[in-house]
Amino acid sequence: MPRITISFELSATSALVLTESEMRALDALTGYGDDAFLEAFKEKLGAAYIRGHEGGLRSFFEAVRRDVLPALRLVDQARRDLQEADRLRLEARHQKGAAA
Repeated sequence: MPRITISFELSATSALVLTESEMRALDALTGYGDDAFLEAFKEKLGAAYIRGHEGGLRSFFEAVRRDVLPALRLVDQARRDLQEADRLRLEARHQKGAAA
């Protein structure tokens, strides 16, 4: 006789929108690495709070390194590009004024 087994799996994801300041805070938070963060967390706040969540924390830190850090590099480059464009604009204005 055929037998049917039914099971369910629930999964949840979230999208998080961060400001530049928040991204830089995450960069600072993950900068020392997973192990150093976990060691300090356990020492200061106790292992019970993080027990069972270490895998999720490591995955989160990896996501930050994968997605947030490249975004910050783009922000930094865009800022440098804008500063250079402004410098060139002011230089052109100065040269135009000197030629007149």
